[in-house]
Amino acid sequence: MPRLFTGLEIPAEIGETLSNLRGGLPGARWVEPEDYHLTLRFIGDIDGITANEIASMLFRINRKPFEVALQGLSSFGGKKPRAVIASVVPSKPLIELQAELERLLQRVGLDPEGRKFTPHVTLARLRGDVSSQDVANYLQVRGYFPTRVFKAERFVLFSARASTGGGPYIVEAPYDLHA
Repeated sequence: MPRLFTGLEIPAEIGETLSNLRGGLPGARWVEPEDYHLTLRFIGDIDGITANEIASMLFRINRKPFEVALQGLSSFGGKKPRAVIASVVPSKPLIELQAELERLLQRVGLDPEGRKFTPHVTLARLRGDVSSQDVANYLQVRGYFPTRVFKAERFVLFSARASTGGGPYIVEAPYDLHA
């Protein structure tokens, strides 16, 4: 069964900027720069028939390219941090694309996404023994970087290995955003 999700690819030059923020946080498992992405909708482990139905259905999305802005670092998990992320400014076109994906995937029988969409790029996954103070110290030192903007001209259907951390991610199908 493939493990699938939809997302935006991060351009190599922005990935390089983000990769320079790696290190300095004990207990962090850093994501490889070639696996940086912005998840639009996690689909999960599904059978091949459903995967093919989803891949075919995503061609129906007709959206224009739009700008995506990455701005600063943050973390998920509060007092028990579980990830260091690059924050993505939630723009109207990004939110609308994600909402349309959500609607289409529910039509093929997937359960609604349980979490609120918070656009981000995961840079590191954190083990349970990483303290919130360690994360706060890391963010204080490395948490600022100049806003980086790129134009999203397509979204993709990714597959992932069933493992901790997921990568490497494989583009199964691209879906162009049309002007």
